[in-house]
Amino acid sequence: MARCLPDLEVPPYRLTGTVYGALLNHRAQLEALGQAASQPPYKAPPQAPVLAVRPRHMLAADGDPLVLPAGFDALECGPSLGIVIGRAACRVAASQSLSHVAGYLLAGEVRLPLASHYRPAVRFVARDGFCPLSTRFVPAAQVPQPDTLQATVHVDGERMQLTHTGDRLRGVAQLIADVTEFMTLQPGDLLLLGASHGAPQARAGQRITLAIEGLGQLSHTVVTEEELA
Repeated sequence: MARCLPDLEVPPYRLTGTVYGALLNHRAQLEALGQAASQPPYKAPPQAPVLAVRPRHMLAADGDPLVLPAGFDALECGPSLGIVIGRAACRVAASQSLSHVAGYLLAGEVRLPLASHYRPAVRFVARDGFCPLSTRFVPAAQVPQPDTLQATVHVDGERMQLTHTGDRLRGVAQLIADVTEFMTLQPGDLLLLGASHGAPQARAGQRITLAIEGLGQLSHTVVTEEELA
């Protein structure tokens, strides 16, 4: 089965296909590390945003299957707030950063279960289709409080996680400010706030639905590599 890329022509902005995801941004994620965050190899909690690039091969469309590779029992899946940049942002103050946001869309954060966030193997997180994107673009004016949106995960119709976009080490405005301190975000770039801690797992054959309040939902079925052969 051929994998479809999402339609990047999202009116009134065309997404560039450049996607950055914030890691360890949910406060509970860092708290779960406990003292390990201050021991080798970390030695200290991160002081700057921890980012991961989501290459184009990771992008997928709503409804595309999520492929579970041989040797693994499940995928971890969570919703993430996608921040669509509307105008170039470089060294932007937090008080001004939201003026650089065109709007928001829903993204999925999919990965194979990890024992540690420290230098995770690329094969666990950067596989084909592990970053599904919705093409439902919601203008920023319609989302006046992006740090308070309810987020849910359902597996086979049963709610497995209820969380929200708040309680972040860096909310939307501060994340943009801190990221643009060392790199420029261009119009159409997508910056992901990051999924909440404790993302549910889904096994082969199960249907997972990711949603964020006001941004719609993404629905995907987990399939094995053999099923796609």
